[in-house]
Amino acid sequence: MPTAMPEPAGRRPPVRDPEASRRVTLLELFFDLVYVVALALISRYLVGAVGWERAAQSLIMLMAIWWTWAITTLVTDLYDPQRAEIKLLVVAAMFGALLMTTAIPEAFGARGLIFAGTYVAIHLGRGLFLMPAVHREPQTRRRAIRVFVWFAVSAVPWLVGALAAHGIARMWFWAAALAVDYLGFRLAYPVPGLGAVPDAQRNVTAEHLSERYQQFFIIALGDAVLVSGTVFSRYHSEVENIAAFTISFGVTLLLWRIYVHRSGELLPDAIARSNQPSRFLNTAPYTHLLMVAGVVTTAAGFDLVLLEPTGRTPPAWLAVILGGPALFLAGRAAFEYEVFSRVSWSRPGGVLALLAIAPALAFLAPVYAAGGALLVLAGVAVADHRRSRGRPPEEPAPPH
Repeated sequence: MPTAMPEPAGRRPPVRDPEASRRVTLLELFFDLVYVVALALISRYLVGAVGWERAAQSLIMLMAIWWTWAITTLVTDLYDPQRAEIKLLVVAAMFGALLMTTAIPEAFGARGLIFAGTYVAIHLGRGLFLMPAVHREPQTRRRAIRVFVWFAVSAVPWLVGALAAHGIARMWFWAAALAVDYLGFRLAYPVPGLGAVPDAQRNVTAEHLSERYQQFFIIALGDAVLVSGTVFSRYHSEVENIAAFTISFGVTLLLWRIYVHRSGELLPDAIARSNQPSRFLNTAPYTHLLMVAGVVTTAAGFDLVLLEPTGRTPPAWLAVILGGPALFLAGRAAFEYEVFSRVSWSRPGGVLALLAIAPALAFLAPVYAAGGALLVLAGVAVADHRRSRGRPPEEPAPPH
């Protein structure tokens, strides 16, 4: 009896083969290059006129840029990145993300439509591309439809904010759009008549997804390194310049050390051991966003300190210089809970220490404020080391 011929690769839906390698592809790393520029522009935008409104605008742009990366990364986890159509999808997303990036300096001004319109085009275009590509697999197609519907809903406030609103009003429209996008993901994109995406279709791969999040965090640290290497004041003494530069480098090193300590190393094992990998899918984008926001804010603080290390520290500057490490520690605590189902006392302790030293640092120069942040982060890193010294490597939390 003749055996059935295997279906040609070009006719199969471009979904991942469960047995295929899940290593990150070179195209995905190439895609990440856009975000080096995007994060740098956002940190520069934040310090252009430091204040609460500018901080809120920077956060909205960061959340939008982050979501284009996070959803594209999820696509390359669920679909086969070696297939030509998925490669084309990644390249198109890269082009769109780069176009969004060029609009960052004027996103809340003359280039709002480019920023919002491109964001909408990336997410709706992805759905329009995937739905016919997976029509032979009804469950996968229904998943693509659910995601498309939610992004179609959020497209309305995105475009209304860009076309008909300015200033604070635009900020509120875009914040509402992001709330829809982030909530839809958390709820598994429920749609009337289709329901939510089943957990079986939300399982992720430990090796691939954890590596992608680790890589993006390194990209965020790259923004801090870029600021330290390029924003070097020529108007102060060498002692002041070197002190500010050394502190900036030290803070960057400590952020890396605290991130990778235990949780960063064990994330793949924690996902693999869980009987519900989708649990990490539900939380990882939010915890890493918080840590990335902390690093971007810290880089903005480097910008301030390196340009003006002396004189008294304005309250807004202090909020940036100390707020960045505080945001990072808050995200790191949530990340630790993801992996171990507990939080080390040093994480909230570090946030409280930053708040405690803030009033005194307001009377000192920015370089001393950065030095205070350095000492607090060093204390957290030392506490981590003492906690793990002489003990066997800690196991991830058992499945829930």
